[in-house]
Amino acid sequence: MASKASSHPSSPPGETTGNSDSSRRQGITVFSGGTAANSLVDLFNRIARPSSPRSITPTSSVSKNDSDGDHPQDENHPQQRQLNYIIPISDNGGSSSELIRFVGGPSVGDIRSRLVRLIPSNLTSRETSALRVLFEHRLSPDPIKARGEWAEIVESRSLLWAYISGEKKELIRSVLNILNAEIVKRARPPNVFNFAGASVGNMFLTGARLLTGSFEAGIYLLRMICEIPSWVRVLPAVNSNHTHHISAGWVNGEKGRRGVLTGQVAISHPSEPTSIPDEGVPVNFMGGGGVARLEDDDDEQGMPGSLPVLRRQNLKFSKEEEEDLPEGKGTRIERVWYINLYGHEIMPKANPEVLRELRERTEVVVYSVGSLYTSIVPSLILKEVGQAIETAEGIRKKVLILNSKLDRETRGMDASAFIKAIWRACVESRRPEDVEKMEWKRVVTHLVYIDPGQVEEERMKGDMPRVDVEYLERLGIRCAPVQGKAVGEGKARMMRYDEDELRETLERIINM
Repeated sequence: MASKASSHPSSPPGETTGNSDSSRRQGITVFSGGTAANSLVDLFNRIARPSSPRSITPTSSVSKNDSDGDHPQDENHPQQRQLNYIIPISDNGGSSSELIRFVGGPSVGDIRSRLVRLIPSNLTSRETSALRVLFEHRLSPDPIKARGEWAEIVESRSLLWAYISGEKKELIRSVLNILNAEIVKRARPPNVFNFAGASVGNMFLTGARLLTGSFEAGIYLLRMICEIPSWVRVLPAVNSNHTHHISAGWVNGEKGRRGVLTGQVAISHPSEPTSIPDEGVPVNFMGGGGVARLEDDDDEQGMPGSLPVLRRQNLKFSKEEEEDLPEGKGTRIERVWYINLYGHEIMPKANPEVLRELRERTEVVVYSVGSLYTSIVPSLILKEVGQAIETAEGIRKKVLILNSKLDRETRGMDASAFIKAIWRACVESRRPEDVEKMEWKRVVTHLVYIDPGQVEEERMKGDMPRVDVEYLERLGIRCAPVQGKAVGEGKARMMRYDEDELRETLERIINM
């Protein structure tokens, strides 16, 4: 049973407390996916910039004397922290899947989602609001209507361009038209691009990558156009112009069955059966470090793949109707790995900027809410990321914000299983022999979770991961319960963190 711990968690043994070291780094690095963690963006912004209002404000529009607190809002404010969002590029669902299928390159959907969410809310600027509307706009779900809508956008006839200045409009249009020309050039009827449900922001990022030859430069271009402040960064876990996919090995101990799920959609939200059964699956696919990995397979990533599941259109899938993992009850995901387009396990290099932030500027690591095995783990299994989290001397706190509801990937797991999965992801590639060790506090020092004691609905309480507070605290992991609130209706009804209390809890942990 989950027991209620103090909401003022103490520091692990030997951990420095207080803020006496004014010269220490003050960066916060958040590992997350796209949709789920978007709900916490304002919260993280307020923690990183304590004197700012709920929605981030571009520094260019803030006077040195403007403040909603006791201090001016300038870039050199002593309380200012660098905020980094680390997001994987392995999603092969939604409109990103069609861009990957037709044009190639990394998945841009989750990156775009976070960037658009970070566009400053400025009630006095119609252009800022118009840019947000443009980049989060999705074309019609009808392919014919969507193609016509796309033509109106690239030809500057769409009402979406209203209130966007001429110079920005022409810059954005030039990028979109580069992608449009590439789509036309690659079309070989009946194999044509399906515009249904396409995100304009995804199209822009892909076009910017084609224009500059750099995914990183494409992200910078969108940041510059939308005036996203410099103190917050969105970093792809892998900085690559190539497609990256993941596979997951599942095991059902009760039935003695194993298998492989190939592609992120197959792991998290499958639209049709995609599991490879255990017959014919190499045993070393499931092991820790026993696979002969390809250390850097960038050249092969751009070549046509032979796995049909990686060439499939995944435009339609449900995030609400979740079927169980193969073989049903008792099945769990054992590990996740990257594959090339032929299904071979590879070990991609992490984005150098991610490693630099972890080693040089990060004080606090946060594992945010979201899909454990498709939003968090894909970033942790990259080369040197786990090592940096575990060994960087400047990282004082490593906080897991536990999901308030179990999903397809984690059904049947408790909080300890979440932490163990993070530990495995961080150490498996370097020290596979340490996977079963209980040194979890090296990668997770604090656990934040919704207090089940104040959840009245038994069904919702049953959907929440159980937290054994006494067990985790014996391992040196401090636990902090937070109040929650019920949201949604029917099957979608769930508990969500009370934002103000979660912010206060995180600030208390960070400032110890």
